[in-house]
Amino acid sequence: MESWKTKTLIIGGILGAISGTVAAYMMIQRAEEKKQRPHLTAGDGVKVGLGVLGVLRLIADMGTSKS
Repeated sequence: MESWKTKTLIIGGILGAISGTVAAYMMIQRAEEKKQRPHLTAGDGVKVGLGVLGVLRLIADMGTSKS
């Protein structure tokens, strides 16, 4: 595998892990404020999934020019 590809995969993996950890930390903080366990509904899961897909689409489109 080419060097830039490996670096891109490693950086993407690290950023994904960091963002996932931050998201979990935010959920924990909110649950502690409300003094209850976090509760995700199916609707919440769909919203998160669509949000992630939107971000991935934006990242994929960054390398293409639309002229």
